[in-house]
Amino acid sequence: MLNGRRRWFICFLLFLATTVNYLDRQILSLLKPILDNELHWSNAEFGEVNAAFQASYAVGLLLFGGFVDRFGTKIGYAVSIAAWSLAALAHAFAGSVGGFFRARVALGLGEGGNFPSAIKAVALWFPKKERALATALFNSGANVGAIVAPAVVPLLALSFGWQSAFVAAGLVGFLWLGLWMVVYEVPEKSRLSPDEAALIQSDVDASAPQVQQPKMPWLTILRYRQAWSFVIGKFLTDPVWWFFLIWLPDYFKKTRGLDLKSSWVHLVSIYAIVTVLSIIGGWFAGYLTRRGFSVSRARKTAMFTFAVLVLPILAVTEVGDWGAVLLIGLAGAAHQAWSANLFTTVSDMFPNNAVASVVGIGGMAGSVGGILFPIVAGKVLDRFTAANDVTSGYAFLFGFCGVAYLLAFATSHLLAPKFVPIEMRGAA
Repeated sequence: MLNGRRRWFICFLLFLATTVNYLDRQILSLLKPILDNELHWSNAEFGEVNAAFQASYAVGLLLFGGFVDRFGTKIGYAVSIAAWSLAALAHAFAGSVGGFFRARVALGLGEGGNFPSAIKAVALWFPKKERALATALFNSGANVGAIVAPAVVPLLALSFGWQSAFVAAGLVGFLWLGLWMVVYEVPEKSRLSPDEAALIQSDVDASAPQVQQPKMPWLTILRYRQAWSFVIGKFLTDPVWWFFLIWLPDYFKKTRGLDLKSSWVHLVSIYAIVTVLSIIGGWFAGYLTRRGFSVSRARKTAMFTFAVLVLPILAVTEVGDWGAVLLIGLAGAAHQAWSANLFTTVSDMFPNNAVASVVGIGGMAGSVGGILFPIVAGKVLDRFTAANDVTSGYAFLFGFCGVAYLLAFATSHLLAPKFVPIEMRGAA
């Protein structure tokens, strides 16, 4: 049934996992209006709880990066999703700010395995010319999760209590885990058609000896400026996506008077726009390659284009409700397309025995940015709220979002002028 299409089915599994991953992340921000009445927390405290998630997620990314390179994608992903599904269930038993703090720490540690596992699986199953599209496709699960969450979470919370949303998310994770363990294997252990096997191996140097390579130590990886191009790119741009996930429901409520029952259609529309346009963004680099661009030039052209497309968000507080939906949707789509190509630069430049570790280190850097930004956002919004000018507070935060990608692109280009394979030495 899957003969000749196995790699795309693997991509579908990665898409499902990423959907569950981002659904779990979105639940708390959607329940904030309900939990505000129960916990009476400030914006700063809410930001600190989310910063705790980011801190543990950073640690999880770093640990899972090495774990996946050592034990493989099948085991690495299984351990990750089992851990984060248990953590999602634990939220249902939290009844205080401290309880949510601990549950978010556990969730972050577990979710750290998602992207190292997924990016390595793409590197194993797809040739370079298909990796940006495959990454965009599975990464679109982030948008689908963000679409499903505002459509389903309020319904569950209002019908069965806010705890039911976390219980449902945990159970869905365990269902995916069963499917993964039954279906997934690396290409060498899978029954493939000759054509698909040849395509997957088309980037492999046939003259090079095919031996099992040892895991690459973190300190060795960090000696290469190409690794820092990814690390800094993640640090500067990941906080933008976290800002959208965490603060958009509050933004529509505080600046536009739209509560959860009214704003869910706007949130769903934003992530629907992001889903469609981000997949096109993943296709774009492959299209340029087919038109004769080198992989490096195509990737850089695409990333610069997406960086520019975020800039209109600078005007988001000056337009109407649906104008804001369009501008945030465009910026979110540009972020996801940027992110898909940024992830793919790792497998463009680094050997397979270092891919998950590089992704883990860069993901940790992105989470450090995600730790700092919710804290800053909470303090900024509390200060502007006290002055009865919360709209200006959001304008300030959206301003950072607008310029972050051009700054990241310029820094990345200085550190890695070309996305070409590097020869690494010094493996333990």
